[in-house]
Amino acid sequence: MYQMLCVLVATIAYGTATGHCQKSQAGMTTVTFQSSTYSDMRRLLAREAEAGAVTVTASLGFPEQTRDRYPAVIVVHAIGGYRDTNEGYVAAELRKAGFATLTYDSFAARGTTGAALQGSPGYLTVGVADAYAALQLLSGEKRIDADRIAIIGFSYGAEVAHLAAFETLRSALNPGPGRFVAHVAFYPGGTFGAIAEPGAYTSAPVLMLLGGKDDNLPVTKIESYLAYARAAGAPAPIETMIYPGAYHAWTVPDAGPARFYPNFVSTKECPLILLGPKRVALLIDGEAKPFDPAAFGACVAAAPGYSMGFDAAVRAQSITEAVRFLQRSLRPQDASQAR
Repeated sequence: MYQMLCVLVATIAYGTATGHCQKSQAGMTTVTFQSSTYSDMRRLLAREAEAGAVTVTASLGFPEQTRDRYPAVIVVHAIGGYRDTNEGYVAAELRKAGFATLTYDSFAARGTTGAALQGSPGYLTVGVADAYAALQLLSGEKRIDADRIAIIGFSYGAEVAHLAAFETLRSALNPGPGRFVAHVAFYPGGTFGAIAEPGAYTSAPVLMLLGGKDDNLPVTKIESYLAYARAAGAPAPIETMIYPGAYHAWTVPDAGPARFYPNFVSTKECPLILLGPKRVALLIDGEAKPFDPAAFGACVAAAPGYSMGFDAAVRAQSITEAVRFLQRSLRPQDASQAR
């Protein structure tokens, strides 16, 4: 069954995080970590040998307030790759709130772009792999509290942040006890869910920030998924927050006023792909049905395009909500413990 999924998700990268670092501008430190590439999802889940390796360069930053150890957030970029105006901006806001941050570009590390990879096999799974390799990097950093590391992402990166909460992927990529303590997904793509069964999620809380006008991921699609999980007796640990007037990419200044992009790949009319430890399914009419790659490909081809639009007010509000969620979930040290 996983071989069918590999039509859509075929390669995955992972590896141990290792130690090259150097100082960069504005108090940031450049670090690198290693990822290995599997030929397909089946090989990953079977724990088979890696097929290749890649070095990912990242930027590690700390708040101005000095502490012995910091809670940390890994920030995963959208399909356009890392942008200072989006991921960099949000990372700076997180540091102001007391979190260390790690940012990087999974596509640049592989000598390509999101536009070139979008819709191709494996473009999401390399993001999940890099996220877990980044988690290992931060877990070994003496200034980071390894028990308080979260992940947030935007669009593509939001889908990565959600996938990183699936126990099936966590246990394949990070067999030890390490896991993310919280997951935040800004306007995710809505391609994947987990087959509803006990232990499907790592148990860490997930916050999904959704736009009421996001025609790439209709809110009803997430609501249907959550209803399916509840009905199956395995509720997903997902909290949603909806911004009624927001379009996809509301945090990205480069998106400009809202407009429709007809050539973008979208799964908005497709059922969710449900991942489980032993099978893959499609969520159809509230039930997990056999995975059909031809049918899934047809629904992608039948409904291309989606809208994007920047909204400064929603960006500010959603970042505030994300910070509050992280503060609750990671429980940072209070000011009296700072030096």
